[in-house]
Amino acid sequence: MDRVLSFIEQFLKNENGDLNVLGKGLKIIIVFIVIKILIKVSYVIIDKAVDSRKRRLFSIDEKKINTLTAVLKNIIKYIIYFIGTVIILDMFNINTSSILATAGIGGLAIGFGAQSLVKDVITGFFILFEDQFSVGDYITIDSYEGIVEELGVRVTKLRDFSGELHIIPNGNINTVTNKTRGAMRALVNVSIAYEEDIDKAIKVLEEVCNKLKESNASIVEGPTILGVSDLGDSGVDITIIAKTKPMDQWSVERALRKNIKEAFDKENIEIPYQKMVIIDNKS
Repeated sequence: MDRVLSFIEQFLKNENGDLNVLGKGLKIIIVFIVIKILIKVSYVIIDKAVDSRKRRLFSIDEKKINTLTAVLKNIIKYIIYFIGTVIILDMFNINTSSILATAGIGGLAIGFGAQSLVKDVITGFFILFEDQFSVGDYITIDSYEGIVEELGVRVTKLRDFSGELHIIPNGNINTVTNKTRGAMRALVNVSIAYEEDIDKAIKVLEEVCNKLKESNASIVEGPTILGVSDLGDSGVDITIIAKTKPMDQWSVERALRKNIKEAFDKENIEIPYQKMVIIDNKS
């Protein structure tokens, strides 16, 4: 064993007993391997702690717990990487204690260069603790709209319906519209021809709404027929609204339109559409 250790030292250490380039490179690799292992172990511990907490608490917001879990994992990852960086700097005889001691003096200068980073982090914590939105919420941030995939300390990742992923620094988030808090509105405008009987059409619509309410569990309230909302160029518009569970308003609107079309076809109620009339004066 002693011979093996001495053989290894010949390749990893120089004449002064310090690590040579090969030894330092090997130590850096070991440090990064340990960092990866510690991060994975910490993630497993956090997941187990969160799972046990979910089992103990019945009225718990799962999306908020997932958001807190993601942020906690990011914080631990940054701390472990920072410790690993300090170890590597010590290996190259860089006095890290003096660097940390002068951090207070250079903090002001660094602060000017890292204002956006600090703003992102602070805003991220406010978003989290004020519960403005959570992972899985459907939100609008400025001109971006989609599902929150990740709420980190520095950035928010938003996936829109086309599949594009928008990575938005938290410091750039000024106004947020959360579309998953409370019941959402489903709105359908139905047009009938001027020649049709409005009362008959409304009666048919009421039957459609009552049947859909009984069969669709996503509807919280309604559907309610508001009546004639507009007199268009080619027909009379009737507005129907309903309150639905978050993210289900579009499916309810689609179901309403389909059932209305089928009911109107059955009752021979005409839905206006553009027509072209050709007049032949030669005949």
